[in-house]
Amino acid sequence: MRDNMNNAAGIMAAIAKGWKPNRYLSNMSMAAFADPKDYVATKIFPMCPVSTTTGFYYEFLKGDISRDNVQRKPAFGKVQPAKRGHTDKTYKCEVDQILVGVDEIGALDYSRSGAPASIDPRRSSTRFVNEQMLLHLDLLFAENFFKTGVWDNEFTGISSGVPGAKEFLKFTDANFDPVHFFDERKREIRLAGRRTPNKLCLGYDTYLGLKAHPDILERVKYGGSTPNPATVNENVLAQLLGFNEVHVLMATHNKADEGQPDDMDFICESDGALMCYVTDHPQLDEPSAGYTFTWDMLGNGNYMAISTFEGDPATHAEFVEGLLSTDMRKTSDDLACYLSKCV
Repeated sequence: MRDNMNNAAGIMAAIAKGWKPNRYLSNMSMAAFADPKDYVATKIFPMCPVSTTTGFYYEFLKGDISRDNVQRKPAFGKVQPAKRGHTDKTYKCEVDQILVGVDEIGALDYSRSGAPASIDPRRSSTRFVNEQMLLHLDLLFAENFFKTGVWDNEFTGISSGVPGAKEFLKFTDANFDPVHFFDERKREIRLAGRRTPNKLCLGYDTYLGLKAHPDILERVKYGGSTPNPATVNENVLAQLLGFNEVHVLMATHNKADEGQPDDMDFICESDGALMCYVTDHPQLDEPSAGYTFTWDMLGNGNYMAISTFEGDPATHAEFVEGLLSTDMRKTSDDLACYLSKCV
């Protein structure tokens, strides 16, 4: 029977006698891994490599830098030296770990039977560990940067009426003026922090509400044609609202404990938004709303590393390990504004 199954005629004859093929497809499988582009923790704030787990960084006093300290020189004399004060702040990178076990004896069945690569326990464990670390980074981002109560400058959306101090009409209200609103917030940040916000981060529902706003649609509708209809996406919003980048925070996770029914939700507040000024990479003498400090715990140049190692003798097990070490820090309240309950 096995010899006959090695050719098409033999397979067809076997099927005619009642045999049903049970080989797994090698060119597809189903796995709910997220698109790596969905994760944003490494895209918003600069990654700052550090050589030790804990340390200090300087913060020069904005008041001294922005004050006019130039004085008229007295005849035959000199002015008093100007003061340029500074303080320091700390960071502390903690190490997080994930382990996934591989049964070496059980894995032999897959390698000897020529099973599809998708079920290879080593391959799938590595993919799983990488996914878990990206998901964990986004959860840390949400906890440290993207929620109410983090930033001093925070506005809250209201459903109707006249907005008071630190309030605005929700993005789903036709009377909300998105361009004017963001221009006003940028002006405030420019005055307070001496930089204009260059990034806008939108929760998923906030993005849907903003892209459907009548003012936004009105500004783009004449830019389309039948073969190329006008659409509102991140790039269009960036141009209309005056940001270098607009990011939609669409990564999801399961909030349920193991053994409970899945409870899927967005990692970041879906009705929130964050506008901020950040540098593209760590720089001297340059402000940034936040930084992600990263520590290379293994000395191989990676703050996020995947490795494998053998289990205890006689267990015939090996483990796939994921390590990451970061500290996500708000470094300037003057350079950010958080918006809650946008829709």
